[in-house]
Amino acid sequence: MEMTGERRIGAPRERVWEALNDPAVLQAAIPGCESVERIGDDQFQAKVSMKLGPMSAKFGGKVTLSNIVPPASYTISGEGQGGAMGFAKGGADVALDELGPSDTLLRYNVKAQVGGKMAQLGARLIDSTAKSMADQFFDRFAAQLQPAEPDVAAVAGTDTEYLAEPGAPGPITQHGADGMSPGGPVHRPNPAPAQMPLPLRLLTQDFMGFPAQVWLGGAAMLVVLALIFLT
Repeated sequence: MEMTGERRIGAPRERVWEALNDPAVLQAAIPGCESVERIGDDQFQAKVSMKLGPMSAKFGGKVTLSNIVPPASYTISGEGQGGAMGFAKGGADVALDELGPSDTLLRYNVKAQVGGKMAQLGARLIDSTAKSMADQFFDRFAAQLQPAEPDVAAVAGTDTEYLAEPGAPGPITQHGADGMSPGGPVHRPNPAPAQMPLPLRLLTQDFMGFPAQVWLGGAAMLVVLALIFLT
């Protein structure tokens, strides 16, 4: 099996080189990886659980680095044993090209050989699984090198105070509301609605379960009837 590719990573070349030699970063990036330990200046030991078609197995093996040219390139080679599932061995040439102060192109060329039951699954399944794992590795690897989001500075009485402390009471952000801003108090931009005159307020209130309009209508009717009988 042979696989060649490249991936653009938004980080300085020195930072990418350090991450490629960091056991914690590698463990978090390798799909199904249970552990990565440095056992020498140029050697790592790893345990990986993987699923290949209908078969699942745990691989354990050692990886050796050679042709090391920091922070530009190295060659990685190793062999892993998966018990009854078989074995895998091979190597890869890895190169880092500096595209800019915070931009690096990682190029790789992998050559590997599998044996045992894995070899019986067919080259197509093995190649597709290897490509999928490589894509997952580089996605996770690149994500760990992304710069952290800056903290939002909290300003009392503003939205930033609320965002910095999720448990704090929310700020007054309604339109037309008074509040505070970094430059001082902010007064209501819209005039407060005028108070309803007393006669209108009386018309909107109920008396003995009936609106005032009903009582006024009944009183008017009594007046009309009285005028009819009196005339």
